[in-house]
Amino acid sequence: MTTLPNRPNTALLVIDVQNGVVEGALRRDEVVANINTLIGKARAEQIPVVWVQHSDDGLKYGSENWQYVPELTREDPEPLVHKLYGDSFEDTDLDALLGERGVGRLIVTGAQTDACIRSTLHGAFTRGYDVTLVGDAHTTEDLTAYGAPPVDQVIAHTNLYWKFQTAPGREATVVDTSDVTFA
Repeated sequence: MTTLPNRPNTALLVIDVQNGVVEGALRRDEVVANINTLIGKARAEQIPVVWVQHSDDGLKYGSENWQYVPELTREDPEPLVHKLYGDSFEDTDLDALLGERGVGRLIVTGAQTDACIRSTLHGAFTRGYDVTLVGDAHTTEDLTAYGAPPVDQVIAHTNLYWKFQTAPGREATVVDTSDVTFA
């Protein structure tokens, strides 16, 4: 149902599941395991897995904190998109890379819920993609000291509002790992 012409395919996005990003994140191990399950399922169904990796002053390119968590392994042909901003599309080649693969529907996983996940969800949707958020495959850190709600509420709220997101010709959905379909 995407508004992008000639893009019937689906891709799995794995956003910023880096050591320094998910260290101390709520249900870190469960979320990483769910993402690993989805990666395996996508590979088995020959669905593109696209990795996104963030860099900034606190997450130095090439550092141990910048590396993806050891439980997740990118295979050589799977694209890796380096980004400097929250929205994985902003100043990257992600849109072109997805276009080359005929992708108009994205399955979104990763971290952080209240930053790069939200930015990428909205960035994809406004660019015409159908976007499915995997409700039990994203997480964030505790930012209550800065006035944010507790982490479980941040995740629950994101899942709630995303399932009701609407726009002409596009679809926004939220499903759990067990209910993800790539077809």
